Amino acid sequence: MKSLHMLAFVLLVVGGVNWGLTALGFNLVNLVLGGFPALEKLVYLLVGVSAVYLAATHMGECKACLKK
Repeated sequence: MKSLHMLAFVLLVVGGVNWGLTALGFNLVNLVLGGFPALEKLVYLLVGVSAVYLAATHMGECKACLKK
């Protein structure tokens, strides 16, 4: 499960950076995968699924959250 957690975290960071750059007028995912719209949609879907996964499992897996 740790590898799934790390993959979801990386995808969530990519999504967050992309949203920040989008606000500045750049779209990182589109810039990298612009020639492949289906792959671009897949990346967006994976980022969204990762966000839901981390929201649902974060408290149980995060060492910082487990500290009292």
